[in-house]
Amino acid sequence: MDMFDDPPGPDDNSDGNAHDYTVSEISGAVKRVLEDEFGRVRVRGEVGRVFQARSGHLYFDVKDDRNVLASVVWKGQIPGLTQRPEEGLEVIATGRLTTFGSQSKYQLTVEDVRPAGVGALMAMLEKRKAALEAEGLFAAERKRPLPYLPDVIGVVTSPSGAVIRDILHRLRDRFPRHVLVWPVAVQGRDCAAQVAAAIRGFNEIAPGGPVPRPDLLIVARGGGSIEDLWGFNEEIVARAAADSAIPLISAVGHETDTTLIDYVSDRRAPTPTAAAELAVPVRAELSAWLDGQAERLAATLVRAVALRRQRLADLARALPRPDTLTAAARQRLDWVDLRLPQALGTGLTARRAYLAELAAGLRPAALRDRVAAAREAAARLGARLLPETRRGIEQRRGALAALSARLTPRPIARDAFRAHRDLDATAARLDRAFADRLSRARTRLDSVGRLHASLGYVETLNRGFALVRAGDAIVTDAASAGTFPRLEVQFRDGKVPVATAGAPRRRTPPRSEPPEQGSLL
Repeated sequence: MDMFDDPPGPDDNSDGNAHDYTVSEISGAVKRVLEDEFGRVRVRGEVGRVFQARSGHLYFDVKDDRNVLASVVWKGQIPGLTQRPEEGLEVIATGRLTTFGSQSKYQLTVEDVRPAGVGALMAMLEKRKAALEAEGLFAAERKRPLPYLPDVIGVVTSPSGAVIRDILHRLRDRFPRHVLVWPVAVQGRDCAAQVAAAIRGFNEIAPGGPVPRPDLLIVARGGGSIEDLWGFNEEIVARAAADSAIPLISAVGHETDTTLIDYVSDRRAPTPTAAAELAVPVRAELSAWLDGQAERLAATLVRAVALRRQRLADLARALPRPDTLTAAARQRLDWVDLRLPQALGTGLTARRAYLAELAAGLRPAALRDRVAAAREAAARLGARLLPETRRGIEQRRGALAALSARLTPRPIARDAFRAHRDLDATAARLDRAFADRLSRARTRLDSVGRLHASLGYVETLNRGFALVRAGDAIVTDAASAGTFPRLEVQFRDGKVPVATAGAPRRRTPPRSEPPEQGSLL
């Protein structure tokens, strides 16, 4: 009897004939019936609670206004999901219905999750946009100015689409620049991760390295539906663009398409072609502007020189003649020249009279009196100075004697003894340190010698190998050996010459190498 047949009636002998099922049998039977009846199903609903266990499995609920369906995505299937479940998002979950006997519940083992239409995507987009805006990633003060004429432009796009051709063509028409292309997928499940990695990769290029660091980034993609452009609405892409140290232009979709990267980028271009126009100026227009500026500068210089020449001429007409300026000075010079001889004679006569007046008071007797007075004063001073000098000498002798009595050699001897003791201790430590250092150096030298002996080619020869030479060159392959007429084979106990059939040819002088680095055959 099948376990799901109608139960026996009251007249049946149910107490004696009914089969006793175990809990596992009931659970297994329910599982088989449920999986056979439904198999693979698609369920539409709103994502409720989302939880990822430490094991890596993802658990979430799919609900409508009345019921809740428990769902699980195994760890290995999470990377393959079209859309990762987010709370509040309306999705279509595809999978298989099964039971979880340990808790007497049924659940959906999900294989793929897709948003349920454009409305669900827009709702999720608005939610992400509000969260990022609350963090300040859309603030105008975070926007950086674009370089006027970047030397290197990094482009993140698909290498096979028309977008890169449009950008390169527009750059070539306006102002050719060096362009680095980072190929990425521009739609699908790999799009977001690859675009974010490309933006971070460009930022990690070191300035001055073998690969030039871009001065400007362009993230570009052609138009498409919201599902096609969804990779540029992922949070990982928006945060990578916000963290970029290089100014970034977003050119995703057409003018009416708006993605999250447009809000966090420094400039948004309506199309990839417009992004190229924002990146560089028009070279012809710049050249024409420079020519115009040069003409204006030349004209300004000509006008300035002419004005200054006219001003100088006007000022020159207002100045007096040079003869007029120096006439008064020449007249004063002539007047002084006429008075100079008379002034010199008068001055000389006055000085002679003054000298005669001074000489009248000078007599030999007066000089003798002054010398005698000076000698007498010196004698009196000497008579007073001698006793004072003797008294000072006696006082200093007494002080010196008292000081000498207080001086003994004991402190000096004690200090000398301590110094000798410290010197002996220092010498002993120095000897021990030198001996230890010498021992360590000897041990290191012995180990290096053993390593050299074990790694050198001589030990390799002792193990049965041979070294092939052609003169000073070392032969490492059969093709090279055929080009020499004679070879020399070195064994452990000697060398053996060998003749070959090869014809000699001109060779580049061999590179000198240490013997232990030679090739061993």
